[in-house]
Amino acid sequence: MTKRLSTALSAIVLLAFAGCAATPEPAPPPPAPAPRPAAPPPPPPPPPAPGPKAEKITTASTVNFDFDRYVIRPDARSKLDDLVGKLRSVNLEVIIAVGHADRIGSDAYNMKLSVRRADSVKAYLVSKGIAASRIYSEGKGERQPVKECKGDKKTKELIACLEPNRRVESEAVGSAIK
Repeated sequence: MTKRLSTALSAIVLLAFAGCAATPEPAPPPPAPAPRPAAPPPPPPPPPAPGPKAEKITTASTVNFDFDRYVIRPDARSKLDDLVGKLRSVNLEVIIAVGHADRIGSDAYNMKLSVRRADSVKAYLVSKGIAASRIYSEGKGERQPVKECKGDKKTKELIACLEPNRRVESEAVGSAIK
């Protein structure tokens, strides 16, 4: 009986191996479908509708000062009033007031004097209703003369000749109010 059992087991094992060899390998899975093409990007937004374009406006004013002074003269007030009038139709961004001095006196003194001149113009413009935060003032001292004059001694003629150098140049930048 053991012999039969052993023969039967051998036959089963042979059939199992034979069946394995006769069984074809399973077919590989079909390839994955190709990815879909990406959707085209959305069209760019249309350009903004044409409308009023902000027109940049720059206006300037130069006022002169008496020798060794930073008080605004009457003729300078009228120039500054004209500047303020022009700014009524402007959306103001900034006013830059730059003070200057002539070459008479020390560099340090002239620097302080030029700052005082620029600050006096700023104060005047603020008194006319312009926001102080919109006005930047600075001094250049005697570094940027607009007129050269002969002579080294402080004479009436030299003081008169150097008057164009004792100035505050103000430039206002903004855009037109439509």
